[in-house]
Amino acid sequence: MRLPRFLLALPLLSASCAANGNLPASPAGVIAESITVTSRSFSSGGAFPIDCTCDGKNTTPDVTWSSPPEATQSLVLVLDDLEAPAGSGTRWLVLDVSADARSLAAGSDPASIGGKVVLNDRKEAGYRGPCPSHHEAHHYAVRVIALDRKLGLSDAADRERVNAAMEGHVLGSGELIGTSSR
Repeated sequence: MRLPRFLLALPLLSASCAANGNLPASPAGVIAESITVTSRSFSSGGAFPIDCTCDGKNTTPDVTWSSPPEATQSLVLVLDDLEAPAGSGTRWLVLDVSADARSLAAGSDPASIGGKVVLNDRKEAGYRGPCPSHHEAHHYAVRVIALDRKLGLSDAADRERVNAAMEGHVLGSGELIGTSSR
């Protein structure tokens, strides 16, 4: 019996975001701390509400997180499609969120908490909610990453450039997994 890729990845997801290869390294000698990520829009393992998907209003979900590590200077928010083909899973990417922020309300502009939206996998600056192919279910990770600096990248930054800039600066991270099907 062939298991879906998501089930094979569960041990990695529960151990650490760094284990899945999507998270750049921490500074030398620093062990990344865990950040708890929750949402009033959907529960862990639950379905994204229709309004947060391409079949609805395509608005951002509510995202709340625990206090990041003490030395945090900024946060990065990410929405990744875990079943997307390689290189096409980043649905939303927000940089330089204030280290003091603890949530982003559903449908809110990330600029309200100091964030800057940069390019998703379609090379568009914006939120692309869950939108799997018809008759498919996908898992999506909402990630919060604490950094020891602001990235200060341009609006034209993509995931590759953001990951390179985060390398050696990750102090902590957490994620919330949700699902979507059509």
